[in-house]
Amino acid sequence: MKDSTIKLLLVDDDEDDFLLTSDYLKDIENQKFDIDWAFSFDNAIEKIKKKQYDLCFFDFLLGSKTGIDLLKVGIEHGLKSPVILLTGKGDQRIDVEAMTLGAFDYLVKSELDSEKLERCIRYSLERASTLSTLRESERKYRNIFDQTKEAIFTARLDGTFNYFTPSTAELFGYTEEELYQLKSYSVFVRAADRRQFINQLEAEGEISDFEVLLETKFGEKKQCSIHCNRQLDSDGNPYYLGIIHDITARKKEERDSLLFQKMAATGRLVRTLAHEVRNPLTNINLSIEQMEVDFEDEDAKFFIDIIRRNSQRINDLITELLNTSRPSEVTFSRYTLQEILESTIEQAIDRINLKNIKLISNYPSDIWIDVDKAKIQIALLNIIINAVEAMKEGEGILKIQATQRNKFAIVTIEDNGVGISQEHIERLFEPYFTSKNNGIGLGLAATLNIIQSHKARVEVESELGKGTKFIITFTLVS
Repeated sequence: MKDSTIKLLLVDDDEDDFLLTSDYLKDIENQKFDIDWAFSFDNAIEKIKKKQYDLCFFDFLLGSKTGIDLLKVGIEHGLKSPVILLTGKGDQRIDVEAMTLGAFDYLVKSELDSEKLERCIRYSLERASTLSTLRESERKYRNIFDQTKEAIFTARLDGTFNYFTPSTAELFGYTEEELYQLKSYSVFVRAADRRQFINQLEAEGEISDFEVLLETKFGEKKQCSIHCNRQLDSDGNPYYLGIIHDITARKKEERDSLLFQKMAATGRLVRTLAHEVRNPLTNINLSIEQMEVDFEDEDAKFFIDIIRRNSQRINDLITELLNTSRPSEVTFSRYTLQEILESTIEQAIDRINLKNIKLISNYPSDIWIDVDKAKIQIALLNIIINAVEAMKEGEGILKIQATQRNKFAIVTIEDNGVGISQEHIERLFEPYFTSKNNGIGLGLAATLNIIQSHKARVEVESELGKGTKFIITFTLVS
């Protein structure tokens, strides 16, 4: 305080009081003041607009206005200096109101002396410096939080957001105003996850690496990991601090990599089995050809024919297994999604009509992708046929839609059929896995093979008794 001159604004419509207060200030040892006098409310406003002060003294009575009125208007005009209110007599009500508005102290004129003024000024400037440091620190750290790509939030115990980084709003697709109206728990897709999250937080006060499916404003599902713990604010009130990591891309890559490895391992196994089976199969077929010459009995020929047909069936099955496990060779050409989807639906329309299924389709005409049309139709047709077979006759609703999002084209095929259990979803694209009584589990394996050969991605969302949605994502033609 003693190292520099303090620029001070003294507002008092009584010149005698101004001079008396100025004398007290001048009597403070080892401290210089640059005192500016404002003799009225309006004069004080003009000075506040033009100049920055280190400290302000406002007389409470300023004609028809008060020092509290001046404090309110001064703040509106950018007044940031600490303000000390002066009055002719003590009044606790005025004291409380002044402090609530931001005044640093309240002094009674009749009790003033140099010692009280020195102590009041020192306290006010120190407090102002501390608050300025805190505000700057808050500004700095808030800027860090606002610039971070992490979704960080604080919430009340009931889940209502009271702060979040811009990345949080961006993650869920809401505006800041909309997100403040939501509770953090409302974005959970599964009620069971929501209950587990709330119960663990209430019981333990912390939850780490909680993997959960969250839903954006636009219905997009995102796999996320949440770390959240209970904190106390400066008043001792509890709140939750949380960090959300979007791990959707990582999970998709892990799943795609695992499926690719399974397909590769299965391919190696199939090629080995095909070699080992076809050798004895060739011997069987050669032996049948020799036996046919020697047998004229009709019964013998009947059984030989059975052996021949089943040998051919085994050979055809081996060929199908090899085709499924082998990376699909594709020839790319440019097509619109509309053309591909319409021609695929045309191939399935008889089955759709026979089961009296309602078809809802929606796709724009200007989404272009590079695909092998014949092969991608096989993949889409497999999904559509599976959807048709999963729905009840006369009650089924099949939705086929296409949208464009950023650099991707997204096709969704959704039914309201029996649904798929979570356990089966994990194995859905595995070769030879099937839940059908007469299936061999190659349809969706072939579908995945084709989709992966197009550098595309397929996801499945399903709930037992409610239906299934397949989401196929293509990269758009640049």
